[in-house]
Amino acid sequence: MTSAPAIRRYRPADRAALDDICVRTAHAGQDSRPVYADPSIFPAIFAAPYVHLEPELAFVLDDGRGQAVGYILGTADTPRFVEDFRLKWLPLVANRHPEPSGPPSSPRTPDDEIVPLLHHPERMLVPEVAAYPAHLHIDLLPDWQGRGHGRALMRTFLDALRARGVPAVHLSMVTGNTAARAFYDRLGFHEIDVPDADPGVTYLGRATDS
Repeated sequence: MTSAPAIRRYRPADRAALDDICVRTAHAGQDSRPVYADPSIFPAIFAAPYVHLEPELAFVLDDGRGQAVGYILGTADTPRFVEDFRLKWLPLVANRHPEPSGPPSSPRTPDDEIVPLLHHPERMLVPEVAAYPAHLHIDLLPDWQGRGHGRALMRTFLDALRARGVPAVHLSMVTGNTAARAFYDRLGFHEIDVPDADPGVTYLGRATDS
């Protein structure tokens, strides 16, 4: 039986769908498969650790037939998450995605540029965003974008943070992803100045109660 699309809590049976959504939206909002030799690195960094470590803050858009076609997930406490990532998550996946060897000046593939993000979770500890202790990731398959589902997912996540007493949330995004930036702007996010940030990355934040 088919029902209307709806947001619900993540279930372990959604894991494969979340990995697929992440892979198909990871390249600045586009499909990463044509660009990366092993695009499974993306869910290993940006999706799976969240549902493993903090599943209570993971929500999916269900297409009405039980299939997840979008998600929002994150953490209420970034410093704690970073510690758990290193101690509890990284040992599960490090061998599958070994860190590239050789000097930084050696030729790098797109995979070589991404894999170090897995091995250095402390990159998430950015002093300028300390007042925004939570952070999030949100992705929708292309056919489900532009229909209000992203806004509904964000509202669900902010409500969950607010219920936990978390005052503010941040995210980082590829600066060149103008469609994502317009979406976040409409939802009340503002840019956070991080002088030492990679020029290709922009940090945004907002209060959970506004």
